[in-house]
Amino acid sequence: FSRREVDIVLLDARAGSPPTAAELLRRHTGPHGSDALEVLLREWEHFSATILESHVSYPVVGYFRSQHNNESWIAALTAILDACSFMITSVDDSCARQARLTFAITRHAAVDLAQLYHAAPRNPPADRLPTQDLARMRAMLKAAGFKFREDDEVTVKLAKLRGMYEPYVNALAEFFYMEVPPWILAKEAVDNWRTSAWGRTAGFSAALSQGPDDHAD
Repeated sequence: FSRREVDIVLLDARAGSPPTAAELLRRHTGPHGSDALEVLLREWEHFSATILESHVSYPVVGYFRSQHNNESWIAALTAILDACSFMITSVDDSCARQARLTFAITRHAAVDLAQLYHAAPRNPPADRLPTQDLARMRAMLKAAGFKFREDDEVTVKLAKLRGMYEPYVNALAEFFYMEVPPWILAKEAVDNWRTSAWGRTAGFSAALSQGPDDHAD
């Protein structure tokens, strides 16, 4: 449980709270964004396999919840699958290859765990990525400098990939009474690392973006 939670907590600053594909991709733009994203997806290829094997061996671990209401192992797997789906269908670079590998094992984990917990696959009650949300996500990523394709063929392929895993993560979420994260948040949310019991912390984003000489007198 502890090893699982470490990787889930690490997603907080990388993909938001709750984790979403839109935030994960947006936060990996810039000069070294693609390289960092490839490393992250490679790590999650291994981590998804770890979740699969550990939870198959000890099914009771699946019932242990994360320390924050907006985090869970199901939400993390879903966000990674969403991001990989977008990369596979919309991006042509070396990171897309890693996205295919990560998608394969993460989808494998979702399907096998749904079977383990006797959670029959079922489609989400509402479309997780309606046309307006997809357009909003693309506009946000484009504004951040993310390069991708967005023709009709891409949209069709994306829908097919979603159909390969969404029924399973939705079934797991219903079984464990957890929430499946959206592709993109309806409004901006504060990351868990920026909050405390005494309120929201201010100025962290600006401070973290400053270079070593920015504080010089």
